[in-house]
Amino acid sequence: MSLESPVLEIDPLIDDPKTRIIVCCGSGGVGKTTTAASLGVRAAERGRTAVVLTIDPARRLAQSMGLTELDNTPREVAGIDRSAGGSLHAMMLDMKRTFDEVVVQHSDPERARAILENPFYQSLSAGFAGTQEYMAMEKLGQLRAQDAWDLIIVDTPPSRSALDFLDAPKRLGSFLDGKFIKLLMAPAKVGGRAGVKFLNIGMSMMTGTLSKVMGAGLLRDVQTFVAAMDTMFGGFRTRADATYRLLQAPGTAFLVVAAPERDALREAAYFVERLAAEDMPLAGLVLNRVHGSGAAQLTAERALAAAEALEETLDEAAEAAEAVDAAQAPEATDGPGATAENNLSDGRIVDHPDGKADSGQVDAAGTERLAAGLLRLHAERMQVVARERRTRDRFVSVHPEVPMVDVTALPGDVHDLTGLRAIGEQLANGQPAAA
Repeated sequence: MSLESPVLEIDPLIDDPKTRIIVCCGSGGVGKTTTAASLGVRAAERGRTAVVLTIDPARRLAQSMGLTELDNTPREVAGIDRSAGGSLHAMMLDMKRTFDEVVVQHSDPERARAILENPFYQSLSAGFAGTQEYMAMEKLGQLRAQDAWDLIIVDTPPSRSALDFLDAPKRLGSFLDGKFIKLLMAPAKVGGRAGVKFLNIGMSMMTGTLSKVMGAGLLRDVQTFVAAMDTMFGGFRTRADATYRLLQAPGTAFLVVAAPERDALREAAYFVERLAAEDMPLAGLVLNRVHGSGAAQLTAERALAAAEALEETLDEAAEAAEAVDAAQAPEATDGPGATAENNLSDGRIVDHPDGKADSGQVDAAGTERLAAGLLRLHAERMQVVARERRTRDRFVSVHPEVPMVDVTALPGDVHDLTGLRAIGEQLANGQPAAA
């Protein structure tokens, strides 16, 4: 008997005009992208003006929505039923382009050019730890400020940890507030020739050491970058804090996506607890790729027992048939003068009726062996179902208050709007964890 949990009601969530942001989060490989896309399609066809922001480099979202490509600009998705008045746009975060847009927007042209051409900035914007997650927060803030969509659905980055999306602003802020950055910024903040001269003595000693460690070229690039970015550092922290507050606002809903596997649900539990600690609104848990059976009343044990009984009966029948054949086999005749009833005069052979196996017996044996194989497959499926239920029950026992919805595992990947609609139907009509 499975433990019960509240049902996560998706349609009331996406229909509520007060819901402005839905964040799909969870560990990697659990179906966040498909969930986000399905929610976008369903919300749009129920009347919302929605945009889906994905940070998934696999580009499955573009393929499933029939788009040839996704980039940093929202593109309208064709094929959406707009009879309810809704629409759907989709975009994929371009981390570097978003960083470039921030630089251009918040600095004068000369300073922006100096920053964009700086080698250290180019490295930072392309791969600094936490940059992708931070730029996702930046893009979310930009989309919300445009007010062109009444629902923004965010597919969080496929990070090693589901917490990276929330931690990114703090990590970047710590980097910008770090002693190393402050030390490099110091010359620009000290006024007067005396102060600069005094500071330069200390800086020359420090840079001499750092040059040996980092290389003179890299250190020079870093110092140039820091000097150019000096006026922007405060803006990064301000916008990060503003977006963080936006995620805590009542109009935001977090959906934790997980698979019915131990590691994924452990990560989901950790994230549920973190959201509660950060006072962020959790809507519920989407349990993706759940296995089931249309013959759940036939347990794995009964199926295995029936398969073994069938196979034992077939083996016994085969042994009996071999014994009968051996007893009824005619004596062999040899030599040129030998005669046999089965041989025609012209040397051709005719089968004796008793020498042929009955076709009905062969068909029956084959059918029974097929049935035994299917019973074993069913037993394996029921073992998977039982294991998933135990894993889910452990999560529910710790977090019984979290609403849940199940999405059945599909035989193949979702690659079009029809598949996304089918997932949306499951999200809307899913059963509680005690199903």
